[in-house]
Amino acid sequence: MKLQELQPAMGATKKPYRKGRGAGSGNGKTAGRGHKGQWARSGGGVRPGFEGGQMPLARRLPKRGFHNIFGTTYVPVNVSALDCFENGTEVTEELLLASGIVSKLGDGVKILGDGELSKNLTVKASAFSASAKEKIEKAGGKAEVI
Repeated sequence: MKLQELQPAMGATKKPYRKGRGAGSGNGKTAGRGHKGQWARSGGGVRPGFEGGQMPLARRLPKRGFHNIFGTTYVPVNVSALDCFENGTEVTEELLLASGIVSKLGDGVKILGDGELSKNLTVKASAFSASAKEKIEKAGGKAEVI
């Protein structure tokens, strides 16, 4: 079998349903929209969430919580994850992103103190926990806030 000879199994595909293509199609003339009214018109209908004048669900439910628009969201990284780097490496947020330890940077990276570190690394991050800073310096490295 060749690549150009591949085709779906019998009955696996159906022809697309073509609305408004004549009386013989079974869905011609009004194309399933009925006669007149808001839904029959071009561009007709109501906006998402509209409930016909009834108070919409989004406005009936109580508001909860608080979202601080000035807050910072740090991506957490434990010191145990830094043990994969070679001795003397300068670990930056970009290096963590490139190596796949973090999937996105957000407002920066915060190094947390879970796990052990056996390599001396220069770690440059947005924030450090006290225990993380202690473990990095204990291993002979440096923790620098950028």
